[in-house]
Amino acid sequence: MPPASSGAAATHAVALPPSSPAPDSTPRDSRMAPGGPGYRRMSFALFLAGVATFALLYSTQALLPLISADLGVSASTASWTVSAATGALALFVLPLSALSERYGRRTLMTASLAVAVVVGLLVPLAPSVGALIALRAVQGAALAGLPASAMAYLAEEVRPKALVAAIGMFVAGNSIGGMSGRIVTGWVAQAWGWRWALAVVGAVAVLCALAFRALLPAPRHFTPGTLSPKSLARTVRSHLSNPLLCRLYAIGALFMTVFGAVYTVIGYRLTEAPFSLPQGVIGSIFLVYLVGTASSAAAGKLVARLGRRGALYLAASTTAAGLLLSLSSDILLVLLGLVLITAGFFAGHAVASSSVSRTATRGRAQASALYQSAYYVGSSAGGTLGAIAFHSGGWAGTVALGVLAVTGVVGITLFGTRAARRPAPVASAC
Repeated sequence: MPPASSGAAATHAVALPPSSPAPDSTPRDSRMAPGGPGYRRMSFALFLAGVATFALLYSTQALLPLISADLGVSASTASWTVSAATGALALFVLPLSALSERYGRRTLMTASLAVAVVVGLLVPLAPSVGALIALRAVQGAALAGLPASAMAYLAEEVRPKALVAAIGMFVAGNSIGGMSGRIVTGWVAQAWGWRWALAVVGAVAVLCALAFRALLPAPRHFTPGTLSPKSLARTVRSHLSNPLLCRLYAIGALFMTVFGAVYTVIGYRLTEAPFSLPQGVIGSIFLVYLVGTASSAAAGKLVARLGRRGALYLAASTTAAGLLLSLSSDILLVLLGLVLITAGFFAGHAVASSSVSRTATRGRAQASALYQSAYYVGSSAGGTLGAIAFHSGGWAGTVALGVLAVTGVVGITLFGTRAARRPAPVASAC
């Protein structure tokens, strides 16, 4: 006679219709997706964070001629108000990415924005160019917490199929913030001066930061990690010993050198003869950024059609053509040159940055952080060197610097093309 427990189990089994499927024991994916709870709030919150970040980071770029005139400094000195911010961001993005692993993505993003907007309200009060540069460096260091955490937050909280669209909203915020910050500062400065222009950007950033904190859903899938410098160092060494990652870092830095140099100096060129444009019109030149938004979105199709290296060759040649075209004294040709430079830069940046994520098999957050460090080192170097070149040789000097950087991109890509045809070495360094 079978045990009672066996009979109960059998009775229970018979009670179920034969056609009924077995209960699904697979846990439901609770991460956010379009149309689901919190997704729209999250997307808008990170969009606003992107707007605030880039509006603050490049807030002085369109104002450099006015800062030079008011504080009595050269273009190369004034350019440090941009380079100090981007350089500090490059320096701090990696350590802050490690802090976000320990204390949480939302916590670090909130703290970073809070510090950056407070400094943003102090920047217009800087009594000297030295104080202005120092405040901008602090601001850049604070803003490093945003790119260090936003991508990781999205990867943890959003379903994989919706991840590209969610990241696109954050990148769109970056683009809109960078563009609108420059346009707003240009027109406000024309009416009331550069200090009021920076104050307006600071006020807008405060509103964005408050809305970001109110809207961003609390993380549900974050697991705190240990803050291990040795583990971080091992991961960084591993990435820097990967030749392909090193080439991608260098390409990102060189593309950003061109972009930083051109947009740091273009205001000086357009205020001079034969153009002599007012500050508001110069600020509106940054509407060209919309071209970059379109070209970065098209980068995936370019890679599908031409391959990664083919897309990089196309981006580099487009940028070089724009640089040469910008030498014209015809304002329409100069604008067309800026369109080509911007399109080529954003396409190249999109290809290189996306390739980093695909290449790194582990430690992707640190691999991306290293790319961002290289990217902003390029921005800082481009702003400073571009201004020095402009002071020494005029716009032709800045163009020469840009062409040299683009040549570097082509050379690195060509080296990668040849390396891909050879058997991979067992171990190699950067």
